[in-house]
Amino acid sequence: SIMGVLEKIKEIETEMARTQKNKATEYHLGQLKAKLAKLRTQLLEPAKGPGGEGVGFDVAKYGHGRVALIGFPSVGKSTLLSTLTGTDSEAAAYEFTTLTCIPGVIHYNDSKIQLLDLPGIIEGASEGKGRGRQVIAVAKSSDLVVMVLDASKHESDNHRNILTRELEACGLRLNKSPPQIYFTRKKAGGITFNSTVPLTKLDEKLVNQILHEYKIHHCELLFREDADVDGLIDVIEGNRKFIRCLYVYNKADIVSLEEVDELQRQPYSVCISCYLHLGLDYLLESMWDAMGLVRVYTKKVGHKPDFGEPVILSADRGGTTVEHFCNQLHRDVSKSLNYAAVWGTSSKHYPQRCGAVHVLQDEDVVQIVKNKKAQADNSELRGRFRNQSDEPKRIADRVKKAALKT
Repeated sequence: SIMGVLEKIKEIETEMARTQKNKATEYHLGQLKAKLAKLRTQLLEPAKGPGGEGVGFDVAKYGHGRVALIGFPSVGKSTLLSTLTGTDSEAAAYEFTTLTCIPGVIHYNDSKIQLLDLPGIIEGASEGKGRGRQVIAVAKSSDLVVMVLDASKHESDNHRNILTRELEACGLRLNKSPPQIYFTRKKAGGITFNSTVPLTKLDEKLVNQILHEYKIHHCELLFREDADVDGLIDVIEGNRKFIRCLYVYNKADIVSLEEVDELQRQPYSVCISCYLHLGLDYLLESMWDAMGLVRVYTKKVGHKPDFGEPVILSADRGGTTVEHFCNQLHRDVSKSLNYAAVWGTSSKHYPQRCGAVHVLQDEDVVQIVKNKKAQADNSELRGRFRNQSDEPKRIADRVKKAALKT
């Protein structure tokens, strides 16, 4: 049952808090971390039983990217949504005004970005307090998390760390890259343990202990970076989501300029004021940079590029190569691609002939050139089922065969 799991988690957490950190206790702490991760995964699984799930927050994906607003109650998430998107989300002077997920759309740089206003998160959300688990599940499905914080309270309340802890407990990793660890389970053959770099935070004994905790006795492990215990556990669990996060300090109009300056200088941080409409343009710019959306304009042969409607690609949804661009146009284009002529920051000279693996950058112009065969017979039919004959269009163009030599 959930309560039993929660109690176990509490016990392990107190045990970890009690334990000193030194070389002798590394192994013990590593084992506790693994146990904790297993219990947390158990919590995340939906409850098995007759009871219904209740109303979820799932909203249909729309547009080219999805941004989730996360923060404590009454920090201005709904106000931010209303200011940026023109969608009205109810805002009032009491906590938990927003009860479900309210979507809005930002039109920015010719793209549509879906902004989700979620209910506030409180401490203990990862255990399900205040429907926190559903809120975090929606955040997991987004391309960017915007953590809305109160600039006037950041000194005293330390909301940012609390929220980060809650999200990490649900398997979200903010502004981190996945650990470079290759891990595959095997049927037999024991544990193969290798590393291409010297490991300072782990050794083989600890790794074996953690694998034993997960009842993994046959696997291949290759460390390509100096990872720690948490990185290894993330790779074994495999359900972690590594996601970009912006820390947005709202209500910047009621604190001193020195404080705003200090906050704005922290990495991934933006100070805004919804009330006075300050800093919203910079917020949109930062969101655009963090999501890494790529606008690609199309160009027909012999025509000017069409700057009206770009094709929008992103690394989170598919990828940003020429091949993905072709698939956006039509799924048959990439089969008959001869080369793509690319103008823009990703090409060495204008135009550069590129293949399907070339990575495009923002605001590139691409002209697709099909190969001759595909141009000649667009019909998929071959042989005697072909509807175009090989005969030339005009009789005068016939090539006469040379007379037989006798």
